[in-house]
Parts: sequence; C-alpha cells; structure tokens
Amino acid sequence: MIVVDKVTKVYDNGAVAINNISLQIKKGEFVFIVGSSGSGKSTFMKMLLKEVEPTQGKIIVDGTNINALERREIPYFRRKMGVVFQDFRLLPRKTVYENVAFALEVTEAPPKAIRRNVPAILAMVGLTHKAKVYPNELSGGEQQRVALARAIINKPPILLADEPTGNLDPETAWEIMELLKEINARGTTVVIATHAKDIVDEMKKRVITIQKGVISSDKEGGYDFED
Repeated sequence: MIVVDKVTKVYDNGAVAINNISLQIKKGEFVFIVGSSGSGKSTFMKMLLKEVEPTQGKIIVDGTNINALERREIPYFRRKMGVVFQDFRLLPRKTVYENVAFALEVTEAPPKAIRRNVPAILAMVGLTHKAKVYPNELSGGEQQRVALARAIINKPPILLADEPTGNLDPETAWEIMELLKEINARGTTVVIATHAKDIVDEMKKRVITIQKGVISSDKEGGYDFED
C-alpha cells in the first residue's frame, strides 16, 4: 500500500529532515508515526501527500510512484487519500452538510450520490442532527468529526491524520480514535502522526518512531521517545 525506499529529504537551508529511511505499510494497517518535535514526522507525512518532494529515494502509494507524477496528476492522486488535520480546516461559510458534500462535488459526483452518501456518513460520525449548522457553532470534537466525514466520504483506500486529537480534550480525543478504529475496520489503511503518548500506548497498534530523521523503532504497541 505504501512503500518508502531509501528516502532522504534535505531542505534548501541544508537541514536534513529525513535521512535514508525505508518502510512498508500494508493494506488495512493502522500505524502511528511518532517522534519528538523536529524529528521529521511532519515532513514524512507531507511527502506521502506530495506536498514535499524527497531529495533522494522513491515513494510508492497504492501502486503509484509519486516521484514520477506530473503537476496536473497530483490532485487526482490525492483523491486516493483522506486527510485530517489538527486544525480541522473546515469551510467556515458552509454548513456541516455542505462541507462534507464539497468533497464529493470536487470529484464531480452526481447530485443523487451526494444526497445518498452525505447523510450516511454524517450518521456514521454521529452528526446527523448537526447537518445544517456552521463550523463556528460546533465544538472542537464535532468539527473533527466533520473533518473525518469529509476525509472518508469518497471511500479513499488511505487515511492520513496529522495530530488529529491535538486540539481536543482527552475524552473527545478518545471518541475520535474510536471513529478512526471503525474506519480502519472497514478496510481503510490509517496512518496517524501524533504526540499523544497515552493514546498510542492504549491502542496497541504498530508504532514507527522517527528521531532526527531516521527510524529508531518500528514495533507493535508502545511509545518509544521522550519529547
């Protein structure tokens, strides 16, 4: 599903963010990417999205060698991935329903499919009763649920989440993690970058630790670094 082969990223200022790392993530896996601030995990996630180009090495996502993608192909490639951010990134002037529907509209989904799929996904994340409200009327947890709904409405094979619980209280964070587990159980490969030690320890999933740009640990369960 995801193959990272001898990848290095050196920024223009000479900073080495990622140093010759290789790993594979299989279809249907649930993987945490952890590491202290400045470890390189954000760069790693951005490279998977092709927001940042590797200096050396090869990245293959769902069978696509993303190094070889042309600029016009990138938006279509990104449709293979749902993305969830710490700061939600909802459209403030659109309702909950419209935010989720927008993800289908950009793929030119027919109106009938939008009317069928949006209510179903809102029901899954427990927001049917919030369909007509705007993001500023929602709690942080509710906004993240909308972001999750939007990320998975197109049924992408991969979901990337960058600190998805970073702005949430502990109880709400666990609710979001339960949703991510459910999404994974439906067959979606889930990759999460996080600092949430308690969540990582409790979830008992695969944990890839990046420190100073290299993989220092890759194992099932447990958190392997100090911030």
